[in-house]
Amino acid sequence: MNTVINIKTDQKVKDEAKKIAKEMGLSLSAVINAQLRQLVREQEIRFSVAPNMTSYLENIAKEARSDYARKKNVSPAFGIAESAARYLHGK
Repeated sequence: MNTVINIKTDQKVKDEAKKIAKEMGLSLSAVINAQLRQLVREQEIRFSVAPNMTSYLENIAKEARSDYARKKNVSPAFGIAESAARYLHGK
């Protein structure tokens, strides 16, 4: 027998979740039920958030990859901290 669970959530979150579920061919109820079943089966909750970089950070990362590929602004590797300090201080 099915039962009803009432929860409070932000309307925008609900709408976006419903939209994403629909794009995946699922109802929001199916998604929530799957999560509840997983909780019961594994007796743990995992939260995973994919990192989303800002456009500013994406540009910096792109520039860093480009610099690295061209060996620009790349320091050598150091075996000991004193060598790194001498390199940084120009000695």
